Amino acid sequence: MRPEVVAVDLDGTLLGTGGVLSARTVAALRLVRAGGARVVVVTARPPRFVDRLVGHAGVDGVSVCANGAVVYDRAAGVHEVVGPLPVAVARRCAEVVDAVLPGAAFAVETGRRVLCGPGFRRLFRGDPQRVDVGSREELWAAAESVVKLLVWSPAHEDAVDVAWEVLSAALPLVECTHSGGRGLLEVSAAGVTKAATLAAVCAGWGVDAGRVVAFGDMPNDLPMLAWAGTAYAVANAHPRVLAQVARHTAGNDDDGVALVLERLYG
Repeated sequence: MRPEVVAVDLDGTLLGTGGVLSARTVAALRLVRAGGARVVVVTARPPRFVDRLVGHAGVDGVSVCANGAVVYDRAAGVHEVVGPLPVAVARRCAEVVDAVLPGAAFAVETGRRVLCGPGFRRLFRGDPQRVDVGSREELWAAAESVVKLLVWSPAHEDAVDVAWEVLSAALPLVECTHSGGRGLLEVSAAGVTKAATLAAVCAGWGVDAGRVVAFGDMPNDLPMLAWAGTAYAVANAHPRVLAQVARHTAGNDDDGVALVLERLYG
């Protein structure tokens, strides 16, 4: 039976190197829609990147953004913050990070813009909504909402998994993950994951996990890949993902997602 929902991560999974969406992948996504199934982008990115990266592919339904904190209805042009991280909790997390990852800098993703505090030099290519603020206090005061606390640890640019282990142990009451950025870690509210929000969206359509096929490549995808009835890791995935997901497909630069979708819907 063909899955009714295709849930797919963007960077490193659907998109090739440099954020490119190949013609073959665009054609495969159109096969899915022609077959009566839904495509749900499930990404760490905020909504504004969905338009820029896959808008031309006709992926105009619902997307799960910011690691599950935001649901974006592209057709309606609206997004809803469903899993906010309270500012007081974000501040406390930053205090803990100061102790366990000295020298780390912080940014706040609000869903509409990213506010970057002192020393946060990690660049987000192509983001016109970056705002640099002068102090930590200004960072908290300027945030109209917090959908993710971003932690950049320059000392761990080549060892982000080490920093992830340290941060996860130090902050057990929130969700800590990473999606591949050098030295970049992401903190969400407790219980907010790609899987939890995708499950809620699918439940609204009357679709259970058994009728969902999911694709991913990084640790932030693991909850979604574990929840979906059928899951694939792309060949270039993080070692933990490759180890925990039984089904593999070709890498993102070799149209791995398209290869599976062509078999399912072609």
